[in-house]
Amino acid sequence: MIKLEAVIFDMDGVIFDSETLVIRTWKQVADKYGIPDVEKVCMQCLGTNHEATVKIFQKHYGQDFPYEIYKKEMAALFHEQAADGRLPKKQGVCELLEFLKTSGIKTGLATSTREEVVKRELSEGGLLQYFDVIVCGDMVKRSKPEPDIYLEACARLCVKPENCYGIEDSYNGIRAVKAAGMHPIMVPDLAKPTEEMERLSECILPSLHEVKKYLENK
Repeated sequence: MIKLEAVIFDMDGVIFDSETLVIRTWKQVADKYGIPDVEKVCMQCLGTNHEATVKIFQKHYGQDFPYEIYKKEMAALFHEQAADGRLPKKQGVCELLEFLKTSGIKTGLATSTREEVVKRELSEGGLLQYFDVIVCGDMVKRSKPEPDIYLEACARLCVKPENCYGIEDSYNGIRAVKAAGMHPIMVPDLAKPTEEMERLSECILPSLHEVKKYLENK
């Protein structure tokens, strides 16, 4: 039994059902410009920040690949379909966040997405008030799978990593939680569990409803 002090969430694929839309809008751009295998490349980018994502795209498509131009077009398509609270939430997220709030358990967010986008999506989704601390991809130097973003969230929450759970859907996210010395919970989204994820995760649960049940016993 740990002394549960905080639960820190990833955002895309954990709080919002957004990764499917990310890939769909990237495919729209890819189809327009004849970019091959973009879905496979996007899967490798799950959990990484902007700088790491650029490197992955350039590794596949060359150093002269105009990522920023295509990303701007993709982001416009994404916002067009997700704005004004239309980005769907993952099942059980509201119940879990309310449970943590009423239980007095600190709640953080550690997402590779940029701060501007994060706060807009949380605000539009009515979830901003649940988070005591928000750390975004543009606030730390090293991307997941490095532990920096989770260690920064723990520091800002004034809690010990070993007394915290981290909820993630991506391989890089689970690696980051484990490297931070926290307790990883995987709730799979697009990336299905592997032997490595089974080894690194304290548990793998099918939904945030099950996470709530799990934490109620801690």
